[in-house]
Amino acid sequence: MKKEIVINETADQVRIAITEDGRLAEIFVDTPGKERMVGDIYLGRIARVMPGIRAAFIDIGHKQDAFLHFSDVDPNIDEYSSLIGEDESEIDDEDDDDEEVVTAAPPAEHGPRQQTGQRPQPHQQRGFRPPQRDIKLDRGQSIIVQVTKEPVGKKGVRVTSKVSLPGRYLVLLPFDGRVGVSKKLYNFREKKRLRRIVRSMLPEGFGVIIRTVAEGKEEELLKNDLGQLIKTWREIEKSLKTEQPPILLYKDLSTVSSVIRDLFNNEVQRVVVDSRRLYKEITTYVKWFSPNLVDKIEFYRGKQPIFDVFGVAKDMQESLGRRVPLKTGGYLVIDPTEAMTVIDVNSGRYAANREQEQNSLRTNMEASREIVRQLRLRDIGGIIVIDFIDLDDERNKRKVYEELRKEFRRDRAKSTVLPMTEFGLVQITRQRIRQSIMQSFSETCPVCSGTGIVQSRATVLTDITGWFGRLRTDGHGGRFFKLTVHPYIAYYLKEGRPSHLSTLMWRNKVFIRLVADPATPMNSFKVYSNSENREITEEFKA
Repeated sequence: MKKEIVINETADQVRIAITEDGRLAEIFVDTPGKERMVGDIYLGRIARVMPGIRAAFIDIGHKQDAFLHFSDVDPNIDEYSSLIGEDESEIDDEDDDDEEVVTAAPPAEHGPRQQTGQRPQPHQQRGFRPPQRDIKLDRGQSIIVQVTKEPVGKKGVRVTSKVSLPGRYLVLLPFDGRVGVSKKLYNFREKKRLRRIVRSMLPEGFGVIIRTVAEGKEEELLKNDLGQLIKTWREIEKSLKTEQPPILLYKDLSTVSSVIRDLFNNEVQRVVVDSRRLYKEITTYVKWFSPNLVDKIEFYRGKQPIFDVFGVAKDMQESLGRRVPLKTGGYLVIDPTEAMTVIDVNSGRYAANREQEQNSLRTNMEASREIVRQLRLRDIGGIIVIDFIDLDDERNKRKVYEELRKEFRRDRAKSTVLPMTEFGLVQITRQRIRQSIMQSFSETCPVCSGTGIVQSRATVLTDITGWFGRLRTDGHGGRFFKLTVHPYIAYYLKEGRPSHLSTLMWRNKVFIRLVADPATPMNSFKVYSNSENREITEEFKA
């Protein structure tokens, strides 16, 4: 598979595209005011503890408090309490385990990391619920937390107290004595070599996860990476002695640097960037950790927009649409809701009965590949429900399920796929870390407030009529008013003989000066009293 990284910088944005075989697979956006937050470390203060939902809310200085689930509380939390002036307690080191590093973020949001390389313990078996560990968190207590998920909508960031510092080859675990190795590193001898090297240089009390890209690397590179991570942590420790919560202790790399750190490896054919500033920055960074990759970095000198040349612009527009075409003639309809994302698979054309099963299977198989691509591209997380075209043969249903699972192996985000139900539905959960592409590239419509529909003109007129009826019933003495509405509604009020506006004034014995204002939502209106020289809309609302 041909994999490329294409980077475009404009006055307002930096956009990083990951392409696979010439098609856009992932897109990252850095916009002023929406900087990347995953990986940032804060000294926070516990604002609320909610035992009922097994969570706490942490004040980290943002508008919304951060969400900390009890499953994301480090069992070694007392280990660093002395750093922030609290009682110290001893803990035992854990055994060495293999760990998979999916992204530069801390462990996933779905509970404690599962140990591998061992037989499942009784508490890991199906149908057995282990006793819940008591979490001792007190309101007002200081706590070190790290962002694992960007804010979505009105929800604040999600955090963990399982702090980690990602480097190029290693991930430092300040309060965990384990030496883990990525699950994607399969060579036993190489794993043993890397463990031996890392253990020989690792300070007491620290743990690491060895990343996949460390395979075959010299000891000096690993030593430099570890040394930089230790130095960064020591600086964080110094800050803890003098700073008061809430405060940012550590800011992770920018989106560009983090993508290069985590995704630029031997599988990538080239990195092409149209900004001389970013080209120099990336080249300097790569020379430090992987000099052998520098020759793969190219500065784009063409006159056409770089995203047009690589076909990224077209795929980006497609990713913002509700409808996605398939080569078989079918199409997908993607509808995000508050609770989940619903995807409908449609055949798009009629097939004869004797061919219907095979045509449906063919469309469903193509849809499976495109759905996973769209989930990655749009970065859709949470609960996803797919309504496939009906299949009668259970073997065909199984083929669709296996195709989905195969495609998800390319996805860096963790996911769970359930088999197809008798109604043709497939349920998926996918890890959500950052905002979806729809949230990055769009804003809520000021007219419909994101619903996609607005009240009819007649309904708005009914609301206005009711408002003036309540004004008259209340005995308000004013007779001269200013009514501000959207131009579309203003045009409707002037229609008719007599006009709707004239009828409104005649029935309520008032004079109304109509003002058309494009900034006023179509579902709304404002009324001002001339005699009182103020807005009185809220006083007579239903």
